[in-house]
Amino acid sequence: MPYTRHVVERGSSHSFVAKARPPTVTMPRIKALTTGSIPGFIDVVMNLNSPALLEDNLIWQAKTAGKRIVFYGDDTWVRLFPKHFMEYDGTTSFFVSDYTEVDNNVTRHLDSTLKRDDWDILILHYLGLDHIGHISGPYSSLIQPKLMEMDDILKKIHSALISKEVEGSLPYLLVLCGDHGMSETGSHGGSSEPEVSTPLVLISPAFKRKGVVEQVDLTPTLALGLGLPISQNSVGRVIQSVLEETSLRDQLRFLHLNGHQLSCLLKDSISDYEKEVGFEQFRVAEKAHGNWMKLYLEGNTSEVLTNVGKKVLRQYLEALAAMSAALSKQLGKYDMYSMIAGMVFLLLVLLLAMPEALSGAAAVDLPILSALLSLPFYLLCLLLASVHVLVCTSAESSCYFCSLSWGLVFAAVPALNLLFFILFSSLSQSPLRSSEVDWSLSELDVLLLAGTIGHTLSLAASSFVEEEHQTWYFLLNTLCLTVFQDVCRKYFREKRGSGDDEEHILPSKDRHPSAHPKAEIFSEKWLALATPPFTLLCCRLLRSLNQTGVQWAHIPDVGHWLNSSEHKVVLSLLSAFCLVLIYFLVQRRCSWVSKVALALGLLGVYSYRAAVGNVLFPWHHSGRTMSKGTVEARFVYVFILGILFSGTKDLLRSQIITADAKLKSRGLWEIYSGLVLLVSLLFRAHNLPVLCCCLLIQTLMAQFIWKKLHYDAAQTTIMHYWFGQAFFYFQGNSNNIATVDISVGFVGLESYIEAPAIFLTALSTYAGPLLWACHLVCYLSSERDRSPVAVGHGCYCLALLRSVPAAAYIVLVTVLRYHLFIWSVFSPKLLYESMHLLLTAGVCLFFITMEQSPSSSKS
Repeated sequence: MPYTRHVVERGSSHSFVAKARPPTVTMPRIKALTTGSIPGFIDVVMNLNSPALLEDNLIWQAKTAGKRIVFYGDDTWVRLFPKHFMEYDGTTSFFVSDYTEVDNNVTRHLDSTLKRDDWDILILHYLGLDHIGHISGPYSSLIQPKLMEMDDILKKIHSALISKEVEGSLPYLLVLCGDHGMSETGSHGGSSEPEVSTPLVLISPAFKRKGVVEQVDLTPTLALGLGLPISQNSVGRVIQSVLEETSLRDQLRFLHLNGHQLSCLLKDSISDYEKEVGFEQFRVAEKAHGNWMKLYLEGNTSEVLTNVGKKVLRQYLEALAAMSAALSKQLGKYDMYSMIAGMVFLLLVLLLAMPEALSGAAAVDLPILSALLSLPFYLLCLLLASVHVLVCTSAESSCYFCSLSWGLVFAAVPALNLLFFILFSSLSQSPLRSSEVDWSLSELDVLLLAGTIGHTLSLAASSFVEEEHQTWYFLLNTLCLTVFQDVCRKYFREKRGSGDDEEHILPSKDRHPSAHPKAEIFSEKWLALATPPFTLLCCRLLRSLNQTGVQWAHIPDVGHWLNSSEHKVVLSLLSAFCLVLIYFLVQRRCSWVSKVALALGLLGVYSYRAAVGNVLFPWHHSGRTMSKGTVEARFVYVFILGILFSGTKDLLRSQIITADAKLKSRGLWEIYSGLVLLVSLLFRAHNLPVLCCCLLIQTLMAQFIWKKLHYDAAQTTIMHYWFGQAFFYFQGNSNNIATVDISVGFVGLESYIEAPAIFLTALSTYAGPLLWACHLVCYLSSERDRSPVAVGHGCYCLALLRSVPAAAYIVLVTVLRYHLFIWSVFSPKLLYESMHLLLTAGVCLFFITMEQSPSSSKS
């Protein structure tokens, strides 16, 4: 950006590196820039559909003061400030595939607006650079042309402001800033240095300096510069270097106004505010300021006046820094009443599902009538209603539940009590209390139990949360070694003990008679022995494909090597091989119609990747133009819907018309194959080996491990869960929001449509856990020698496995809400846990309902 560099180096400007606070996504950053406060992590979710900002902010203060504001750009501003702009034109911020029109729609207003004199503040929010980052990363060839385009726009605005300068008029102020940075992968949302470092350039006649400031410092600086009150909840401090050209008296006045605002906020936020060092320093500086003013008003012009003034200035700056730091740590306002109510509800549901998951009953008997007729039920309802009224009518209460209507609350209170009494009745009649339950544990059971508990406990440490993938890689490697031990024991030790064990080891009742049974048994034995080492090898290769976490995320990996333009031919061959292998692994249990649809769909996947420029066809040349691949993606969607329709049809026939277990199993496998095809479309080309290895390990483990070693539904479920968690990180995911690839939400879309964009993004992010959860259900339903409640038991176990760490983590985050890394480490992980729990609950609820519907219809 040559013109911008020229202005910074030689022009009248102040340039800074403004440090943003996580979460580094658009809506929270706009709130920080306009209010000066530190937004909460719930704003990451609210970013999808931003509500109006009711907090005191710079835009509201300017409008109240009669300033005429014009806005063009990201429509998040329009949603946050719906009635504040005299004129506006919003552009959709989430359609990341568009990086041209989204900026042209802003620039087209510039020429006419800059010629007019009927506005006081002009706000422009360009999105093209952000969208290019999401699509192809910060080192894309599209970045430089876009930067030059932004440089020309800045030059046009600056030249127009210079031409409007009139002698004696107030000087203009041109602010150039970013709301967030960009990670090495082109995303944002986390707390890495590239994501929190943003440029801030203030261009106006008569100042020039560089430095580092907090992003929230812009709010009080602009407010004082525009003659507006500072926002009540602002924790920023005025950028002192901007005030250097003003008189000492004005500098002290501005600092006093900022200090008074921060001291008032300190009183409202901290009970023992008088003990704060910053507050005491401000009182001392305020008294010294009063003494200086007496000397100034008396007409004293000696050097003593200047020295005293500079001393007061330093005292103010120290006080502002101390108060701002104290407020940044303490300003997080937590809705404890709502948090505790949510934790109680989650723990009740968790305890309700636990007996069924551990006993294998796979059915919940809800004694609703007996609970409703009990006197303690009504007494507890009265008690909870009284607590709610007391909390919500207190003078200082401000919580989400208190904002709900009273009718809704008094309907929720009996429902919560009913849940509690159902839980109490279920536990008193639980099969776990029976002496017939066998609690003997094998070595594998001990590992699965210890690993699950150990992982839950590890979430209490921020380093383990940041590098959680290492925990799952270790557990998965240990699991493979333990399974290998079981295979060796089964095929060698037991074989020595009894010569007839082979019939038990490899049951043949479901197989066709073989002409060479000994040769087949021999090959199966060695394939079973090779499966755990092969799984270990696949996992080791996948670890090198995508570096994730925090400590080693910057190290180049195989994915970076494959995505470089020099190795596009290698990536093309690898993608083609993976797609062919995916077809052979998935098509085995599908009908011939679904097999044809799957083959054409996978061909469409390769065509889509070729259209967007990730891979090549043999007849393509390197200089060809890329497209968005909309037609190719929609071509694949047609076959996905066809396969899902075929599977759903078979599933409904097995549920409603005829109780055919074989038809039901085929329907489930076809739905699974449709899901695999959708994931192959959403995955980036270099991640197709992750999907390929996932399907290959599932096939080998199902054929030679789970079936042959007679693992029960609970053991199989826990292994599926562990594999799903590991594959979540094999994809390149982490507990950092910046690793969420939002570009997949627009595959096949021409514009931003909220529901499919959210669905596709969530499916792509959690593809690993979802594929393993769906494979679990398909596998358990296809095993004819298992208990008829095996699928239900597996779903309860999966729900329990997902709920235990989520419930423990919610309690942990509540306890650690003032931890140093609460916003940068623990809060993003909480969002991941919540979304994962929601998806798992949906999958389990669907399959449990499907399993229980035939029995209920028969009864």
